[in-house]
Amino acid sequence: MRRVAKLSAACIATAALALTATACGSTSSEDDSSSSASAGSGKGGIKIGLAYDVGGRGDRSFNDSAARGADKAEKEFGGSIKELTAKSTDTEADREQRLTDLADAGYNPIVAVGFSYATSVDKVAAKYPKVNFGLIDAVAKAKNVDSITFTEEQGSYLAGVAAALKTKKDHVGFIGGVDTPLIKKFEAGYAQGVKDTNPKVKVDVQYLTHGSDFSGFADPAKGKEAASGMLDNGADVIYAAAGSSGNGSIEAVSGVKGAWAIGVDSDQYNIPGLAKFKNSILTSMVKNVDVGVYDFIKSVHDGKPLTGNQLYSLAKGGVGLSTSGGFIDDIQPKLDEAKKKIVDGTIKVKTS
Repeated sequence: MRRVAKLSAACIATAALALTATACGSTSSEDDSSSSASAGSGKGGIKIGLAYDVGGRGDRSFNDSAARGADKAEKEFGGSIKELTAKSTDTEADREQRLTDLADAGYNPIVAVGFSYATSVDKVAAKYPKVNFGLIDAVAKAKNVDSITFTEEQGSYLAGVAAALKTKKDHVGFIGGVDTPLIKKFEAGYAQGVKDTNPKVKVDVQYLTHGSDFSGFADPAKGKEAASGMLDNGADVIYAAAGSSGNGSIEAVSGVKGAWAIGVDSDQYNIPGLAKFKNSILTSMVKNVDVGVYDFIKSVHDGKPLTGNQLYSLAKGGVGLSTSGGFIDDIQPKLDEAKKKIVDGTIKVKTS
């Protein structure tokens, strides 16, 4: 029987009504007295702890991908899931406390969803050597941590190839949620893919927030505003690597005839909450966080916990482009050619 402890029921209900409500996911677990989960149900049940990045479950992108992996494991192995969600104003102490709360409550494994947890995972993992931790998008030093990373730049390169082949104005855009080294990988791969395909294409770049302000990952209104500005400036294909902020970008693109949005992390064409915009979603750079999370949880369940760094590359199917909608069918041979060159090393994709 599936048991999931979620945060802020009002927030989740509202999220079903409007794109901008995905920002509700930034509600802190500390504010929710009802967020509790029971112990594993039955023999073999597993207590999975999820510490989400800002946006949380319901962001229709990064966090949702992690949630799918945990949901699959919970369904297969039984037990329960406890979910806690970061605020955009979190301090290092907040992140450390969130992980500590999960460990103290007996959750094992615990998955930290996002690079912002890197330091806190190392600290907390050292204090709980018998607990297995998973860290997404960063590499930890602690021995009881499975670091789950991806070659985002490779998948983004293919997104750039698609953008260059589909633009009618030789003008495309990239929106990053927060100006961080991780999101710079998305930008670098995308820009390289565009320029390698057609050097004449202009690439506009905009970041929603900078430094320690992670609200850029959970502000659909700001994503919509940025995309609208790019569209007004002449871009007709926009790729957003911005968490739930990207939902606003997709909405803006859907209002302009002939323009395309490129989704990220999840296959956003198939996300119910984005259904009314799906005919404007050219493709999505799918980052299979769900696979990494499931693999990690399964390893713990099987008694052989993964540790070290598991790198999910293009060659291993860790990243790639979705084909939902059939909008890239006409350029698939060129995308396949680019993929082959990346995999065999002919094309070296930059990470910055």
